Amino acid sequence: MLSLENIYQGRTLVWGHRGARAYAPMNTIPSFELALKQGADGVELDTHLSKDGQLIVLHDFTVDSTTDGKGLAKDLTLKELKVLDAGSSFSPEYAGTRIPTLDEVFEAVGKKLFINVEIKSESQETDGVEQAVADCITRHNLMSSVIVSSFNPLALRRYRAIQPEIPIGYLYEPDYDFSAAMDGFPHEARHPRHDMVDTAYMDWAKSHNFRVNTWTVNDPSRAIMLRNLGVDAIITDKPDLIIEAIRGTNR
Repeated sequence: MLSLENIYQGRTLVWGHRGARAYAPMNTIPSFELALKQGADGVELDTHLSKDGQLIVLHDFTVDSTTDGKGLAKDLTLKELKVLDAGSSFSPEYAGTRIPTLDEVFEAVGKKLFINVEIKSESQETDGVEQAVADCITRHNLMSSVIVSSFNPLALRRYRAIQPEIPIGYLYEPDYDFSAAMDGFPHEARHPRHDMVDTAYMDWAKSHNFRVNTWTVNDPSRAIMLRNLGVDAIITDKPDLIIEAIRGTNR
C-alpha cells in the first residue's frame, strides 16, 4: 500500500464537499476558494469529460440541476459548457459563475489544498477519463497532494494501471455497493457514507490498512463521534462548522 502519512499527519482532516457547497455553488472556483478560506485541509470534486474530451468539474452527468442549460455534459463541448451560468441557481450573488475545468481548479487551489478527485463513470468501458485525469495531475505536478476516488471499481482499476503512484479510494454507500469487485485489488482508502461507519467498521478498515474518508457530514456532534472513532477525513458541505466542532473539543 502507498504511504499517506504526508497527507493525514496523524489527525482527522476536513475536506470541503464540492467546495463549501452550503455557502457557494458546488464544484465552482468560488466554492473551492471559500473552503480554503474557511480552513479546510482539502476539497472533494467530481470530474468527467465534455464532448470534445476536456475534463470538467461537475457533479451530475447532466447540466440541468446546477446551470441554466439542459442536457448531458458529454454531449456539449467545453465552449458550449462555458457559456452556462453555474451560479444563479444557487444565489443571484453568484450569477455568471462558470463550470470550471479540472485544470482551472488545480491552478486555483491545487498548491494550497489536498484534492480528492472523484471520477464520474458508469460504464464498463473507458471513455478516456482515467487517462485524462492522470495527465492533468502530472501536468500540474500534484502527485503528492491528490487521491482519486470513484463509485465505479472498473474506473479505479483502469486508473491504477495508468498511474499506480497515486492513492485511490473506493466510494460507496449501502444502496450502491460493489465493494466485492475491490476484493484482492490493492487500494489505499475506503470512502463510505458516514452512516456506515461505526466501531466495527473502523476495526475492519484498520485491519486492512485502509484510510477512511467519510461523507457527507454536516452535523457537529456526528463529526465529533466520527473523529473519536478514528476516521481519517470528514467530507462536509460546511467546513467552517465541522472544523470548529472537531478542533474545538478534546477527545
